[in-house]
Amino acid sequence: MPDLAYRRRFRRRATVALALLGVLPLLSACDDGPGQTAARAATPPPRPVEVTVVTLRRQPTPVSTVLPGRTTAYRVAEVRPQVGGVLRERLFTEGQEVTAGQPLFRIDPAPFQAALETAEAALARAKATADQAETTVNRYRPLVRARAVSQQDFDAAEAALRQTQADVASAQAAVDTARINLGYTVVNSPIAGRTGRASVTVGALVTASQANALVTVTQLNPIYVDVTQPSAALLRQRRDIAEGVLKRETTDRAVATLLLEDGTEYAHRGEIQFSEVIVDQGTGSVTLRAVFPNPDGLLMPGMFVRARVEEGVIDQALLVPQQAVQRTPRGEPMAYVVNAEGVVEQRILRTSRAIGTNWLVASGLNPGDRVVMEGVLRIRPGAKVTATEATAPAATAEATPARNGG
Repeated sequence: MPDLAYRRRFRRRATVALALLGVLPLLSACDDGPGQTAARAATPPPRPVEVTVVTLRRQPTPVSTVLPGRTTAYRVAEVRPQVGGVLRERLFTEGQEVTAGQPLFRIDPAPFQAALETAEAALARAKATADQAETTVNRYRPLVRARAVSQQDFDAAEAALRQTQADVASAQAAVDTARINLGYTVVNSPIAGRTGRASVTVGALVTASQANALVTVTQLNPIYVDVTQPSAALLRQRRDIAEGVLKRETTDRAVATLLLEDGTEYAHRGEIQFSEVIVDQGTGSVTLRAVFPNPDGLLMPGMFVRARVEEGVIDQALLVPQQAVQRTPRGEPMAYVVNAEGVVEQRILRTSRAIGTNWLVASGLNPGDRVVMEGVLRIRPGAKVTATEATAPAATAEATPARNGG
């Protein structure tokens, strides 16, 4: 019996509690007066976020790539003697500009002058012997027809003439050799350029084709610049040119400008001469050789420079400012676009390269899209915004490969 009474009291208390829970909302509604309800109805909805957008348009855009490189001399000639002897005179000033064929050194010519005179005397003797043999043949020719001289004697005279003529040719060659050696006693510059330090002094004994060069002459105008480019970038460039995406005025050679070590731009423009056909296995890059005019000698071999190579022009480039491109949690590039209703949409992009402060868009955006540039941190997809147009920054000529995996 006590248990039954306990159960009945528990049921009554539970019923009362449920009744109270049902009355509480009514009491709360009664507490709200007409003023409070009107205040809630008059509360304005959240204001749209103000953002700055840029409207995308296709435009012709020049594309170039900045590549590192070093300067290389156009020509280098190591001057060595071609005959041996004592060095009698140096005919130039170290560091001086010389022309092709200008005398640089003089070797003692006395032994070679004597050799030339000896050869000339031998030539004169050979010519005299040849003249005598020719006279004998001319005398024998009518006598052999009259049978006053035997045919055997006439044949011997003709053979002697041919032998003396060969001796004359040999003596003439000896004279030419002696004259050439005498000319080699004056060591001339094989190219035009600037001389370096002389490795010998007056009075030194030099030998023909010795290992040490007397002096080195370097031609600096024009000058080569060897730059390196990743093979993948070179393949992409050639593919774009073949497909017509990238257009160039001259299909064989590209124009280039130089940025010097101090950051200044070199005054003269050059052009790419050729590219190597072998890819460096260690760096995966290809060497390109450009040639630049160097009339003032400002560029010296071994300088580190950067070359801005003009790849061409993209006629229908679609550029989006880099500050408008964000990253998804998966690392994909994306941008916010404001549609015609003023609502934010998210677009996943695929970019190919950076051009100045912009990305070159391959897919994900279309001409006429309004891309959010400022205020991207305050919006989300589906948000209502108020868009203000901004001016898109102009594309510069420098381009680098995109590193977004897209």
